[in-house]
Amino acid sequence: MSGTVTAVSSNGEYSFTKPNRDSITLLTGLGVEGDVHAGVTVKHRSRVAQDPTQPNLRQVHLIHEELFAEVGAEGFKVLPGDLGENITTRGTDLLALPVGTLLRIGDEAVLEVTGLRNPCLQIDHFQNGLLKQVVGRDEAGNVIRKAGIMSIVREGGTVRPGDLVHAELPAEPHRPLDRV
Repeated sequence: MSGTVTAVSSNGEYSFTKPNRDSITLLTGLGVEGDVHAGVTVKHRSRVAQDPTQPNLRQVHLIHEELFAEVGAEGFKVLPGDLGENITTRGTDLLALPVGTLLRIGDEAVLEVTGLRNPCLQIDHFQNGLLKQVVGRDEAGNVIRKAGIMSIVREGGTVRPGDLVHAELPAEPHRPLDRV
């Protein structure tokens, strides 16, 4: 399974959106160089409030660009970086990947998928009603989260728009993604 990076984003300050960059540098075991969420332990404010010593399983946030078209059909305008992601992709079904999938990006970088982003109310502050578009329920009543996946950096490197993304599935049995 492969795809392409369409945008990269980072922000050194807490903000919901992240500006697009020409490139980002992934640092092994830390995240995106200069990004507010980089670090060995949790950086998301809600997680820090619960337990600041938790390992940071949310070092790099990825979203599939196809989500923007899906919410666009419902009247929302979302662009790369708007939902706080670091890497926007096209052509890889990120939400279908199991925990432990390795994402090889460009020539050097390797991410390990840890789970799903758990969308919060900040999404509705960005655009009212958008949260219901990225979190819903299936026919069986199970929660469906569509706001991307989270990962940790296994091997650092520079990531740029246009880089290829290759997904390497872990050994079976696969564990489905859950929120992290």
